[in-house]
Amino acid sequence: MKYLNRVVLKLSIAALSACTTSVVLAQSAAGAPPVRIAMVESFSGPFANTGESVFRNLVWATERVNARGGVKLPGGNRPLAIVRYDSKGQNEEALSALRAAIDDGAQFVVQGNSSATAAALLDAINKNNERDPARRVLFLNYSAVDPALTNEKCSFWHFRFDAHADMRMAALMQTIKDDRALQKVYLIGQDYSFGQAVLREAKAQLGLQRPDVQVVGDELHPVGRVKDFLPYANKIKASGAQAVITGNWGNDLTLLVKAAKDAGFDGKFYTFYGNALGAPAAIGDAGVGKVVAVADWLPNFPTQGSEQFYQSFRERFPKPEDDYVHMRMQLMVESLAQAIERAGANKPAAIDVADVATQLERAQVTLAGQSGRMRASDHQFQQALAVGVMDKKGAPGVKFDVEGSGYGFRVVRQIPAAKAQQPHSCNMQRP
Repeated sequence: MKYLNRVVLKLSIAALSACTTSVVLAQSAAGAPPVRIAMVESFSGPFANTGESVFRNLVWATERVNARGGVKLPGGNRPLAIVRYDSKGQNEEALSALRAAIDDGAQFVVQGNSSATAAALLDAINKNNERDPARRVLFLNYSAVDPALTNEKCSFWHFRFDAHADMRMAALMQTIKDDRALQKVYLIGQDYSFGQAVLREAKAQLGLQRPDVQVVGDELHPVGRVKDFLPYANKIKASGAQAVITGNWGNDLTLLVKAAKDAGFDGKFYTFYGNALGAPAAIGDAGVGKVVAVADWLPNFPTQGSEQFYQSFRERFPKPEDDYVHMRMQLMVESLAQAIERAGANKPAAIDVADVATQLERAQVTLAGQSGRMRASDHQFQQALAVGVMDKKGAPGVKFDVEGSGYGFRVVRQIPAAKAQQPHSCNMQRP
C-alpha cells in the first residue's frame, strides 16, 4: 500500500540499515512473528524531520527490548517491530494509514506529532474497537499534548506518554515567575488545538503567577504553511516584547527563531521544543542565556545514568542531524513491553489488546535513572520534567551540545513528577 513503508522488510535510509538486521535477527531467534507497532506519522512534507527523529527513537527502543529476547510470552518470545505509515502531515492520510495498519494486523498504533491528527485517530480507533472487537488496537501517544486528549476526550484505548501542554506550561511558568525583569511578552503559536491550548494556558498562568506582565501580542498562524516568518518577527520586535512564549515545533519553530534573529529581536524564547531540530543552530550566540526549553529529559541532565544513556544513543546514531533523543519514547516502549508480558502471563500466545490496556494502566518503568508511571484514571503518564537554558558547549553544566551546533541546554530546574502532575476531568469508560 502507498501508505506503508515496511521497516521489517526494507529501510531505504542508510543510517538505519542496522535496524533491519536487528529486527530480522530477533524474529529468527524468537521463532515467532514480531509484534507489529504501526507508526502513523509524517515521513514526507514540511514535518518529515520530526517523523524521522521519532522513528530513530522508537527503533532504538525496540532494539533494546529485542536484544534481551523480545517480549516474553508463554507461547514463545516475540520481538517488537516498528512499521512506518506515512500520514504526509494530513489527517485524512493519517486515517487511511490507520485503516491500512489495521488491515495489516497491527494491534498497537503510535503517533504524536500533531494533536489534531491524534484526535482524529483516537475517534477512529474508538469507533473501530466498538465496531470490530476482534481487530481492536491501542493508541500510544508520544507527543500530542492537547490536554483534551486525556480530559474530555479520554479513552480506555489511548495512553499519553508526554506531559500535556498545561503540565509543560506550569513547568515553564516556574522559571518565568522568577524572571522579575520580564514585563512584556508576545504569545505566538500554531493555529490548531495544541497551539490554541498553549496560548490559552499561557494567558491563564500569567494572570495567576505574573499579573504584572503585559501580553503585547497574541497570535496564531497556519500550521506548516508559513514559509517566511519575518512579518511575524517584525511584529514581535515592534511590540517591545522582552520574551516570546511559543509551543511551536518542527520547521514552524526553526523558521520563527531564524526570522526573529534576522529581525534583530534580542529577547528570550520560552519554548516547548526549542532544544532541537535546528533551533539552537538557527539562533546561535543570540540564544545563550535566552532560549528556555521544557522537556521530560535533557542530555545534560546531571546524573551518570543519564549521561551513559545519551552517549549510547549518539553511538547508535552518530550523525549530528540525528541528535534528538526522547526519554519518554524509550519509557513508552518499555511500558508497552511490560504490559504485553504481564497480560500474556499464563495465557496463550495470542495478544489480547484489552488485557494489555489494563496492564498498561499499571505501568511503572525506570530507565537510566528516569522513572515514570501511568495514571490509570486518565491514562496520562506521570514523570519528572526539566527546564533548560541554552548555553555554549563546554560552559558549566553543558557537556553536550545539540546536533553539533556548539550549543546545548543547562538544566536550571527539575520538577518532580508529584509537582508536575495536573488535575484531570476524565470520566473513563471501560469496556
